[in-house]
Amino acid sequence: MNDMDLIPQNWTDIPRTDNIFNDSCLIINQAQAAAFKVANTVLVQRNWLLGQRIEQEVLQGNRADYGEQVIKKLSAQLTAQYGKGFDYSTLYKFVKFYKTFPDILDSVSTKSRQLLPWTHYRVLLQLDNDEARTWYAKEALAEAWSSRTLQRNISSQYYFRRLASHNKTAVEQEMKTVTAPLQDKLEFIKSPVIAEFLGYTNNAEYTETQLETALLNHLQKFLIELGKGYAFVARQQHIQTEKEDYYIDLVFYNYLLKCFVLIDLKSSKIRYQDVGQMDMYVKMYDELKRSEGDNPTIGILLCADTDEDVARYSMLSENEQLFAAKYLTYLPTEEELRREIEQQKQHFLLSHPNK
Repeated sequence: MNDMDLIPQNWTDIPRTDNIFNDSCLIINQAQAAAFKVANTVLVQRNWLLGQRIEQEVLQGNRADYGEQVIKKLSAQLTAQYGKGFDYSTLYKFVKFYKTFPDILDSVSTKSRQLLPWTHYRVLLQLDNDEARTWYAKEALAEAWSSRTLQRNISSQYYFRRLASHNKTAVEQEMKTVTAPLQDKLEFIKSPVIAEFLGYTNNAEYTETQLETALLNHLQKFLIELGKGYAFVARQQHIQTEKEDYYIDLVFYNYLLKCFVLIDLKSSKIRYQDVGQMDMYVKMYDELKRSEGDNPTIGILLCADTDEDVARYSMLSENEQLFAAKYLTYLPTEEELRREIEQQKQHFLLSHPNK
């Protein structure tokens, strides 16, 4: 069942039981779902209308590069006026959204049809095949797929594998098993896109466990007090790619090294995928945030399990000599990091004996 199906047409129709806690949870959950539905509908409308207006402006130009100039100028103006959420690639997506889903406003005005969240439409824009895109959109709505489930199914060619299979039930069951961990019922509350649209900053409590929060709080304080030039920049910084939303646990700027330092904490053994993700963060930061005069960005991947390899350092391969010659002097050693993580874990467990 889709969360939106839980919203009563008349709020007085909410059932009452003998359990006040369960009744209260039902009211809160339905209110959150209703608020999301309204916010999402307006967000989708806004993005479609912006895409339409930009496309109309672009069509007035008679030069090949006119469209790019329009979007770049508008991006700078909107960012100055409203803050993040209006970079060039995002505005370009709005135009593509308008052209790919030309009847979206008719869907909004038709009560019998429901809209997907904007995060889902953003994923669907990756597809060039109209039939596949239409099918994925219908399935995502009918089966209440999270955006991560939708992304996984598109990336794994689920539509085409199911189409070609003689045993569609087996393919469907395999998909449900694999994507079960990706189905987050509170995704709409945690969505950075909705929070950004409503003008809220992302709440780190949604994306960190209590132990992770305690460790990150301590690491943040530890690095600043280390006396090696660390200045705090951000916590749970939102990074957006074509396919996914990511959050960097801690971001510092080291004014002695003149570079950004990114820290990501993993609760279990560091995997190959984690290293690749940190490499992506470093590359994106070098491309998007690094200014003239800054040295290359460095990433530190930490493992909360101190029995494992506790730290991995990441930077672009052409900068490895610089890392060995200069960066190591200002970075905490692996032993220092292990000690700080272990001490904070012990402190946390003593303070939370039931955890």
